[in-house]
Amino acid sequence: MKFLQKFKFAEKIRNFSVSPDGGKYAIKVFLLFLCAFLAGHLTAMITGHYKTVETASEGSWGLSFQQEGQPPVANATMDYLRQFDAFYAAKTPEKILYLTFDAGYENGNTAPILDALKKHNATAAFFVVGNYIETSPELVKRMVDEGHTVGNHTFHHPDMSKISSKEAFEKELKDLETLFEQTTGKPMKKYYRPPQGKYSETNLQMAKDMGYKTFFWSLAYVDWYVDKQPSKEDAFKKLIGRIHPGAIVLLHSTSRTNAQVLDELLTKWEEMGYQFKSLDDLVTAP
Repeated sequence: MKFLQKFKFAEKIRNFSVSPDGGKYAIKVFLLFLCAFLAGHLTAMITGHYKTVETASEGSWGLSFQQEGQPPVANATMDYLRQFDAFYAAKTPEKILYLTFDAGYENGNTAPILDALKKHNATAAFFVVGNYIETSPELVKRMVDEGHTVGNHTFHHPDMSKISSKEAFEKELKDLETLFEQTTGKPMKKYYRPPQGKYSETNLQMAKDMGYKTFFWSLAYVDWYVDKQPSKEDAFKKLIGRIHPGAIVLLHSTSRTNAQVLDELLTKWEEMGYQFKSLDDLVTAP
């Protein structure tokens, strides 16, 4: 509406022609107005874009892949996240990647995933919820025994971006810590992944205040619909075509496709020159 009003005003000026000099004056005024209007909108667009990329204080984690073999553009930059001890990839030219799995429940696919990791001597991080530890304690113990990291995916898997209370936020993480220690006899690593990638700046700070590192991801694909699993071809197209140095890869342990292709996928990444590192290596890197 404001734009329409400004346009009508400019149109009146343009039509003003009581004299040749008046007409020239009106045209000059109109052109100056138009330049100022366009400059203001362009500035607003540019400022708004960079604000979104640099701060991205809340929402759902998102990625935009723009160049094969290069890290995607994410909701927030690596430098912005670093102030909260948060990561989505490593800033490195080296062909290294970090394998992570989100484990909401067990449906028979975790064991073959662990078998493939063991075959390739690859360590991974499994972000688990309360239900997973309660129903599959032996698999959680196996993860620990085989050198994998078990991280905190919250007890109930809620939308943490909607939790503003410090007490409620801490309870979701601490209840899982307690269950993990009761099950394994070991303290839980303070590595956290927000359920569904939903977060706020307040959440990131709360996690940091608890001593946690927060991990998003720079490579994932739609593998979580149990009744609509991707084909091997679809999985390889995304996971091989979009791999990049320093990638944090997110896969779901409920995926039948992941269990079936992981051995071959790891082989292909190795053939491309990639090495598998742990999140410990990422957080201690300069």
